[in-house]
Amino acid sequence: MDKKKFYITTSIAYTNAPPHIGYALELIQADVIARYHKLLGEDVLFLTGTDEHGAKVVKAAQESGKEPKEFTDEISDKFKELTKVLNISSNDFIRTTDQKRHWPTVQKVWSKLKENGDIEKKQYKGLYCVGCEAFITKKDLIEGKCKIHQQEPEVIEEENWFFKLSNYSKQIEELIEKDEVKIVPEGRKNEMLSFIRQGLEDVSFSRPRKDLKWGIPVPDDDTQTIYVWADALINYISALGSFENEKFKKYWPADIHFVGKDILRFHATIWLGMLLSLKLPLPKNIFVHGFITSDGQKMSKSLGNIIDPFELVKKYGADAVRYFLLREIPPSEDGDFTYEKFEQRYNADLANGIGNLVARVLHLALEISIVDKQIFHPQKITRDDLKLVAERIKNNLDKSLDNFEFNETVIYIWDLISYCDKYLEEKHPWNASPNEWEKDIESKGVVRDLVFLINEIAKLLRPFLPETAEKIFEQLKGEKIAPLFPRI
Repeated sequence: MDKKKFYITTSIAYTNAPPHIGYALELIQADVIARYHKLLGEDVLFLTGTDEHGAKVVKAAQESGKEPKEFTDEISDKFKELTKVLNISSNDFIRTTDQKRHWPTVQKVWSKLKENGDIEKKQYKGLYCVGCEAFITKKDLIEGKCKIHQQEPEVIEEENWFFKLSNYSKQIEELIEKDEVKIVPEGRKNEMLSFIRQGLEDVSFSRPRKDLKWGIPVPDDDTQTIYVWADALINYISALGSFENEKFKKYWPADIHFVGKDILRFHATIWLGMLLSLKLPLPKNIFVHGFITSDGQKMSKSLGNIIDPFELVKKYGADAVRYFLLREIPPSEDGDFTYEKFEQRYNADLANGIGNLVARVLHLALEISIVDKQIFHPQKITRDDLKLVAERIKNNLDKSLDNFEFNETVIYIWDLISYCDKYLEEKHPWNASPNEWEKDIESKGVVRDLVFLINEIAKLLRPFLPETAEKIFEQLKGEKIAPLFPRI
């Protein structure tokens, strides 16, 4: 019997700058869901990648004194390295500069949209935001500035190819309203519905090639370059080869797109409109996360407060970074990072929490193993109350993970860790001397129960802190006990 498929994607990272902590959050959140579904026995395809065309990339390359290709190769490699550094289980990485994998599908999609009567060329005058790489309208402005990038848009008049998004405005509204494409959280769904109900306008799908050579040429029109968003969104299909091959038929539609709040609009309107025109199934879920601030301020180069995920992992370890972002940053809202908060959470929950519990219990088990070789291999919990606590936490965890409540899920696991700590303190089995272990049935039973529960905790940790889970399983063999998280 074929496994149930699960296709999960992150947004593809824009290569005008190296990775920052905000994108690390998205990778980690998606990784938790991907690992969870693998543990359910599903056939998981987990895609990430880089978005490498557009005016901002050209500008960043020029500022660094490099050609766009050399520049994007370097930045893309850094994003690929980030997936390894954070222990992300992605099994595909797509680049929009890939002329073998990506370009042919983009051009095929373009031709299909045109054939369906949804792309036309016309003269246009509008407001263009360089930060968004998009034409925007007055309703996108606050006091004359783009509400995302806080800069005034340029007034541009040019002849471009346009996608007739207005044709799909009502249909997109109904699909989102009925959760046929479910946007999580609910607040983002309502925000999108409010935007769509004002009426979706046709969107520019190209730029004159004289102004932007860095990008995919429009089929049958060498005067135009495909607009970066029309190109980028198609990565979810181009990674599968095309919309006609077996891999596409197997994995499409995407079960979930992970995106930041700043690009939800493109996914909930342009992307859905394109798929409707192509008559392809729609993604089932779009999960939207917020931004990470640094000590209460937006991260920016000028303020010098950008948090480098590579440095963070180098100093504290991948699982410590994963834990902080999952526990401390609200899954779908903005959250704040400071080194002080990070180290407090590290010491309290990792060093003094899971690390301390595992070390104390397994050192006791190691002592008992002199007289009881099976102490590291308990088959069950002897106490019903412990069993009920463990089962309740497991059920809560599954439910909260299905709702993408990453912080709640982690809290449930730490509730079990706290419960084990209290049980250990209440029973204090260390009072028995090593030569009394054989006779002290009650103390051995306490340690055996706790060893069993530590094994259960390690199982629960696998999607969140995979390296830590593996270390615990290794230590449960009873050969060597080493600190999981040395105290800072």
